[in-house]
Amino acid sequence: MSEPLTVRARLAAPVDAVRRALTDPAELRVWLAEQAEVELPHRYEFWGRYTPEGDAPHQRLLHADERTLRFAWTLDGVETTTEFELAPEGAGTLLTLRQSHFDMAEAMSGSSIRGVLQTFWALSIANLAAHVAGEPLLPRTDFTSADLRAELTIDAPLDRVWTSLTDSEQASAWFGYPIGIEPWVGGRYAMGGFETGYAAKVVDLDPGRTISVDWGPVGVSTWELAESAGKTKLTMVQSGFDETNPPYPAWCGNVAGLFELRRFNELADWQPIWVSAELPTSA
Repeated sequence: MSEPLTVRARLAAPVDAVRRALTDPAELRVWLAEQAEVELPHRYEFWGRYTPEGDAPHQRLLHADERTLRFAWTLDGVETTTEFELAPEGAGTLLTLRQSHFDMAEAMSGSSIRGVLQTFWALSIANLAAHVAGEPLLPRTDFTSADLRAELTIDAPLDRVWTSLTDSEQASAWFGYPIGIEPWVGGRYAMGGFETGYAAKVVDLDPGRTISVDWGPVGVSTWELAESAGKTKLTMVQSGFDETNPPYPAWCGNVAGLFELRRFNELADWQPIWVSAELPTSA
Protein backbone atom coordinates (compact mmCIF):
# COMPACT_ATOMS: atom_id res chain seq x y z
CA MET A 1 0.00 0.00 0.00
CA SER A 2 1.36 3.41 -0.96
CA GLU A 3 2.07 5.70 1.98
CA PRO A 4 2.78 9.44 2.05
CA LEU A 5 6.35 10.10 3.14
CA THR A 6 7.28 13.19 5.17
CA VAL A 7 10.81 14.01 6.30
CA ARG A 8 11.95 17.18 8.08
CA ALA A 9 15.47 18.44 8.60
CA ARG A 10 17.13 21.52 10.05
CA LEU A 11 19.73 23.00 7.70
CA ALA A 12 22.48 25.38 8.82
CA ALA A 13 21.82 28.02 6.15
CA PRO A 14 19.18 30.70 5.56
CA VAL A 15 16.13 30.03 3.40
CA ASP A 16 17.52 31.98 0.43
CA ALA A 17 20.67 29.85 0.34
CA VAL A 18 18.71 26.59 0.60
CA ARG A 19 16.28 27.69 -2.12
CA ARG A 20 19.21 28.56 -4.38
CA ALA A 21 20.71 25.10 -3.79
CA LEU A 22 17.34 23.55 -4.69
CA THR A 23 16.81 25.56 -7.87
CA ASP A 24 20.22 26.47 -9.31
CA PRO A 25 21.21 23.74 -11.81
CA ALA A 26 24.93 24.12 -11.09
CA GLU A 27 24.32 23.55 -7.37
CA LEU A 28 21.93 20.65 -8.03
CA ARG A 29 24.72 18.93 -9.95
CA VAL A 30 26.90 19.13 -6.83
CA TRP A 31 24.60 17.51 -4.27
CA LEU A 32 21.67 15.86 -6.09
CA ALA A 33 22.11 14.70 -9.67
CA GLU A 34 24.68 14.21 -12.40
CA GLN A 35 22.62 16.42 -14.73
CA ALA A 36 20.08 19.14 -13.97
CA GLU A 37 18.26 21.87 -15.87
CA VAL A 38 16.01 24.47 -14.26
CA GLU A 39 14.02 27.31 -15.82
CA LEU A 40 11.48 28.54 -13.28
CA PRO A 41 8.53 28.63 -13.40
CA HIS A 42 8.38 26.21 -16.35
CA ARG A 43 11.09 23.56 -16.04
CA TYR A 44 12.66 21.50 -13.26
CA GLU A 45 14.56 18.39 -14.36
CA PHE A 46 17.37 16.19 -13.09
CA TRP A 47 18.77 12.89 -14.32
CA GLY A 48 21.93 10.79 -14.72
CA ARG A 49 23.68 8.04 -12.79
CA TYR A 50 22.75 9.36 -9.35
CA THR A 51 19.01 9.49 -10.09
CA PRO A 52 16.64 6.47 -10.01
CA GLU A 53 15.63 5.74 -13.61
CA GLY A 54 17.97 8.54 -14.57
CA ASP A 55 18.33 7.62 -18.24
CA ALA A 56 16.38 10.82 -19.03
CA PRO A 57 14.58 13.54 -17.06
CA HIS A 58 11.18 12.34 -15.82
CA GLN A 59 10.10 15.40 -13.82
CA ARG A 60 7.36 17.95 -14.54
CA LEU A 61 7.30 21.22 -12.58
CA LEU A 62 3.99 21.83 -10.80
CA HIS A 63 4.67 24.86 -8.60
CA ALA A 64 7.52 27.07 -7.46
CA ASP A 65 7.59 30.14 -5.23
CA GLU A 66 9.97 31.55 -2.62
CA ARG A 67 9.20 28.84 -0.05
CA THR A 68 7.78 25.86 -1.98
CA LEU A 69 8.91 23.64 -4.86
CA ARG A 70 6.62 20.91 -6.17
CA PHE A 71 7.11 18.62 -9.13
CA ALA A 72 5.72 15.42 -10.62
CA TRP A 73 8.24 12.60 -11.02
CA THR A 74 7.37 9.49 -13.04
CA LEU A 75 9.00 6.35 -11.68
CA ASP A 76 8.31 2.82 -12.91
CA GLY A 77 5.40 4.16 -14.97
CA VAL A 78 3.68 5.94 -12.06
CA GLU A 79 3.59 9.72 -11.65
CA THR A 80 4.58 10.58 -8.09
CA THR A 81 4.63 14.01 -6.47
CA THR A 82 7.58 15.54 -4.62
CA GLU A 83 7.36 18.74 -2.59
CA PHE A 84 9.97 20.77 -0.74
CA GLU A 85 8.78 23.41 1.73
CA LEU A 86 11.19 25.85 3.40
CA ALA A 87 10.61 27.82 6.60
CA PRO A 88 13.04 30.08 8.48
CA GLU A 89 14.15 28.76 11.85
CA GLY A 90 16.53 31.11 13.64
CA ALA A 91 19.53 31.60 11.35
CA GLY A 92 18.77 28.34 9.57
CA THR A 93 16.02 26.61 7.62
CA LEU A 94 13.48 23.95 8.44
CA LEU A 95 13.08 21.84 5.31
CA THR A 96 10.05 19.59 4.86
CA LEU A 97 9.97 16.96 2.12
CA ARG A 98 6.69 15.34 1.13
CA GLN A 99 6.78 12.44 -1.30
CA SER A 100 3.81 10.49 -2.62
CA HIS A 101 3.68 6.84 -3.74
CA PHE A 102 6.17 5.42 -1.26
CA ASP A 103 5.48 1.79 -0.36
CA MET A 104 7.61 0.08 2.27
CA ALA A 105 6.77 -3.31 0.75
CA GLU A 106 8.39 -2.19 -2.51
CA ALA A 107 11.44 -1.03 -0.57
CA MET A 108 11.77 -4.40 1.15
CA SER A 109 11.15 -6.54 -1.94
CA GLY A 110 12.95 -4.45 -4.54
CA SER A 111 9.94 -4.93 -6.81
CA SER A 112 9.86 -1.28 -7.93
CA ILE A 113 12.42 1.51 -8.11
CA ARG A 114 9.89 3.59 -6.14
CA GLY A 115 10.98 1.59 -3.10
CA VAL A 116 14.15 3.70 -2.99
CA LEU A 117 12.29 7.00 -2.50
CA GLN A 118 12.60 7.15 1.29
CA THR A 119 16.32 6.53 1.51
CA PHE A 120 17.15 8.33 -1.75
CA TRP A 121 15.70 11.51 -0.28
CA ALA A 122 17.34 10.88 3.11
CA LEU A 123 20.74 10.67 1.40
CA SER A 124 19.98 13.64 -0.86
CA ILE A 125 18.85 15.84 2.04
CA ALA A 126 21.94 14.87 4.03
CA ASN A 127 24.06 15.99 1.08
CA LEU A 128 22.03 19.17 0.72
CA ALA A 129 22.68 19.88 4.42
CA ALA A 130 26.40 19.26 3.92
CA HIS A 131 26.49 21.39 0.77
CA VAL A 132 24.85 24.49 2.27
CA ALA A 133 27.05 24.15 5.39
CA GLY A 134 30.24 23.90 3.32
CA GLU A 135 31.00 20.36 4.53
CA PRO A 136 32.23 17.32 2.54
CA LEU A 137 29.44 15.43 0.83
CA LEU A 138 28.63 11.76 1.18
CA PRO A 139 29.12 9.46 -1.82
CA ARG A 140 26.07 9.52 -4.07
CA THR A 141 24.54 6.23 -5.20
CA ASP A 142 25.23 5.22 -8.79
CA PHE A 143 21.98 3.59 -9.94
CA THR A 144 23.69 2.14 -13.01
CA SER A 145 26.18 0.09 -10.96
CA ALA A 146 26.14 -2.91 -8.64
CA ASP A 147 29.43 -1.79 -7.04
CA LEU A 148 28.18 -0.53 -3.67
CA ARG A 149 31.15 1.06 -1.95
CA ALA A 150 31.53 4.30 0.00
CA GLU A 151 34.43 6.03 1.73
CA LEU A 152 34.63 9.05 3.99
CA THR A 153 36.97 10.57 6.56
CA ILE A 154 35.83 11.36 10.09
CA ASP A 155 37.80 13.90 12.11
CA ALA A 156 37.87 11.76 15.26
CA PRO A 157 40.07 9.00 16.72
CA LEU A 158 39.52 5.48 15.44
CA ASP A 159 38.54 4.06 18.84
CA ARG A 160 35.80 6.65 19.25
CA VAL A 161 34.37 5.90 15.80
CA TRP A 162 34.56 2.15 16.42
CA THR A 163 32.60 2.49 19.65
CA SER A 164 29.91 4.57 17.94
CA LEU A 165 29.57 1.86 15.28
CA THR A 166 29.33 -1.10 17.63
CA ASP A 167 27.68 0.20 20.81
CA SER A 168 23.90 -0.18 20.70
CA GLU A 169 23.15 3.07 22.54
CA GLN A 170 25.49 5.22 20.48
CA ALA A 171 24.50 3.65 17.15
CA SER A 172 20.81 4.16 17.97
CA ALA A 173 21.51 7.82 18.76
CA TRP A 174 23.26 8.82 15.54
CA PHE A 175 21.13 6.64 13.26
CA GLY A 176 17.93 7.92 14.84
CA TYR A 177 16.39 4.46 15.12
CA PRO A 178 16.84 1.67 17.71
CA ILE A 179 19.70 -0.67 16.86
CA GLY A 180 20.65 -3.67 19.00
CA ILE A 181 24.23 -4.82 18.46
CA GLU A 182 26.06 -7.81 19.92
CA PRO A 183 29.65 -7.03 18.81
CA TRP A 184 31.00 -10.51 18.38
CA VAL A 185 30.94 -13.12 15.62
CA GLY A 186 27.55 -14.83 15.73
CA GLY A 187 26.01 -11.88 17.58
CA ARG A 188 22.79 -10.17 16.57
CA TYR A 189 22.50 -6.85 14.72
CA ALA A 190 18.88 -5.83 15.08
CA MET A 191 17.32 -2.83 13.36
CA GLY A 192 14.48 -1.81 15.66
CA GLY A 193 16.16 -3.37 18.69
CA PHE A 194 16.35 -6.91 20.00
CA GLU A 195 12.60 -7.06 20.71
CA THR A 196 11.58 -6.92 17.03
CA GLY A 197 11.91 -10.67 16.54
CA TYR A 198 14.35 -10.49 13.61
CA ALA A 199 18.02 -9.68 13.60
CA ALA A 200 20.85 -9.92 11.13
CA LYS A 201 24.04 -11.75 12.12
CA VAL A 202 27.56 -10.52 12.73
CA VAL A 203 29.68 -12.79 10.53
CA ASP A 204 33.12 -11.16 10.84
CA LEU A 205 34.70 -8.89 13.42
CA ASP A 206 38.21 -7.58 13.95
CA PRO A 207 37.90 -5.38 17.06
CA GLY A 208 38.63 -1.76 16.28
CA ARG A 209 38.94 -2.45 12.57
CA THR A 210 36.18 -4.39 10.79
CA ILE A 211 32.63 -5.56 11.35
CA SER A 212 30.51 -7.44 8.78
CA VAL A 213 26.78 -8.10 9.11
CA ASP A 214 24.82 -10.62 7.02
CA TRP A 215 21.31 -9.39 6.11
CA GLY A 216 20.34 -12.38 4.00
CA PRO A 217 19.07 -11.58 0.47
CA VAL A 218 20.29 -7.96 0.50
CA GLY A 219 23.83 -9.13 1.24
CA VAL A 220 26.58 -8.42 3.73
CA SER A 221 27.37 -4.94 5.04
CA THR A 222 31.01 -4.37 5.98
CA TRP A 223 32.46 -1.36 7.78
CA GLU A 224 36.26 -1.04 7.77
CA LEU A 225 38.18 1.57 9.78
CA ALA A 226 41.75 2.79 9.32
CA GLU A 227 43.75 5.55 11.02
CA SER A 228 44.69 8.48 8.80
CA ALA A 229 46.71 11.39 10.22
CA GLY A 230 44.82 11.34 13.50
CA LYS A 231 41.50 10.94 11.73
CA THR A 232 39.51 7.84 10.80
CA LYS A 233 38.94 6.60 7.27
CA LEU A 234 35.74 4.61 7.00
CA THR A 235 35.08 2.27 4.07
CA MET A 236 31.64 0.69 3.74
CA VAL A 237 30.87 -2.09 1.25
CA GLN A 238 27.74 -4.11 0.42
CA SER A 239 28.37 -7.52 -1.15
CA GLY A 240 26.80 -10.93 -1.71
CA PHE A 241 23.49 -9.75 -3.20
CA ASP A 242 21.73 -10.43 -6.52
CA GLU A 243 23.59 -8.05 -8.84
CA THR A 244 20.63 -7.96 -11.24
CA ASN A 245 18.61 -6.29 -8.47
CA PRO A 246 21.00 -4.33 -6.22
CA PRO A 247 19.58 -3.37 -2.79
CA TYR A 248 19.59 0.36 -3.52
CA PRO A 249 17.04 1.26 -0.79
CA ALA A 250 19.14 -0.34 1.94
CA TRP A 251 22.37 1.04 0.51
CA CYS A 252 21.11 4.61 0.31
CA GLY A 253 19.91 4.32 3.91
CA ASN A 254 23.28 3.08 5.09
CA VAL A 255 25.14 5.88 3.30
CA ALA A 256 22.68 8.50 4.57
CA GLY A 257 23.37 7.30 8.10
CA LEU A 258 27.06 8.13 7.70
CA PHE A 259 26.18 11.84 7.73
CA GLU A 260 25.10 11.73 11.36
CA LEU A 261 27.82 9.21 12.26
CA ARG A 262 30.38 11.77 11.15
CA ARG A 263 28.69 14.66 12.96
CA PHE A 264 28.17 12.53 16.09
CA ASN A 265 31.91 11.94 16.33
CA GLU A 266 33.09 15.39 15.23
CA LEU A 267 30.78 17.77 17.11
CA ALA A 268 30.99 18.30 20.86
CA ASP A 269 27.42 19.66 20.94
CA TRP A 270 25.98 17.22 18.37
CA GLN A 271 22.26 17.35 17.68
CA PRO A 272 20.69 15.48 14.76
CA ILE A 273 19.44 17.52 11.81
CA TRP A 274 16.39 15.25 11.47
CA VAL A 275 13.18 16.55 13.04
CA SER A 276 10.89 13.81 11.75
CA ALA A 277 11.26 10.29 13.13
CA GLU A 278 10.75 8.98 9.58
CA LEU A 279 14.39 8.23 8.87
CA PRO A 280 16.05 5.74 6.51
CA THR A 281 15.72 2.07 7.29
CA SER A 282 19.06 0.32 6.82
CA ALA A 283 19.82 -3.24 5.89
